[in-house]
Amino acid sequence: MAAITASRIDTLLNGIRSARIAVIGDVMLDQFIWGHVHRISPEAPVPVLDFASESWMPGGAANVARNLTALGATTELFGGTGRDDAAPKLRAQLRAENVGCTGLLALSDRPTSTKTRLIAGHQQIVRLDREVSREVTAATTRQLLRRVDALGGPLDAIMIADYGKGLVTQELVDGLRERCRANGRWLSLDPKPVHALDLRGLSLLTPNRKEAFALAGLPETPRHPDPLQDRDLLTVVKKLLTELTPAVLLITLGEQGLLLCQRQQAPLHIPTVAREVFDVSGAGDTVIATYTAAVCAGASPEEAAILANHAAGVVVGKRGTATVSPAELRASFPV
Repeated sequence: MAAITASRIDTLLNGIRSARIAVIGDVMLDQFIWGHVHRISPEAPVPVLDFASESWMPGGAANVARNLTALGATTELFGGTGRDDAAPKLRAQLRAENVGCTGLLALSDRPTSTKTRLIAGHQQIVRLDREVSREVTAATTRQLLRRVDALGGPLDAIMIADYGKGLVTQELVDGLRERCRANGRWLSLDPKPVHALDLRGLSLLTPNRKEAFALAGLPETPRHPDPLQDRDLLTVVKKLLTELTPAVLLITLGEQGLLLCQRQQAPLHIPTVAREVFDVSGAGDTVIATYTAAVCAGASPEEAAILANHAAGVVVGKRGTATVSPAELRASFPV
């Protein structure tokens, strides 16, 4: 694997500031309630959490969008919220992080997807999800596509963030794929194989290992210590590259790093650079956001994967869904 120089890193990070990217998908609001446990409840065998603090962060597709703006890219977010108290909280969080929200629809048939995590010290003890996962109506999909079409000015890439909550439909994928092909735009998708979608011919797919096996329709097997010697994983890679024909297949492997796969090329394993893993929440969002932003800045597939791997290494050392700044990303390289 070729090294990436400090000057090249600076060039790419500077180029990201000129990128304009649209993110469309399942937006969420992450709530974190922090506290301490000193006793068990007398009412039931459960811990009593003494409240210390509370925080809110954009999640799902909204976290992908804030990862892009943290790197300096101009970002527009498209998706749906409910007509509830959580929606203005999410919009306020997004505005504070410079994410464009003109593509967010207020939907009357579902709440704003909200995930509440109760955390004692460093340990999450329970998560409460308030959401529905049924598919949005065809009218909602068409309205989202019209808002994408109405977006003025040049657009370098579109990212689809699918979390299986119903916003990413086949009609949406088809509409965005047609638009990107017609305009020569990069189209990235983070898949969730909980529903069958035709994902052929996209620019980038970023499944984790489990999702890659599911996309290939094969049972997941135990991982090999060396991903390049993992025969079952390599079979999955070959099947996905042949059947889905993405320009790039980037499989996230947790503590094993990333596997960069392209047709007619040997897979490239990029080992993790994480020094300390505190919280893996949202690391996949950081990977797809950084890779797509780097491509928009002119990075090669290998350069983009290296940057994405370093960005993920930074965010897993932070608490909660997190982002990485250009300065943090630059500092993660020993150059």
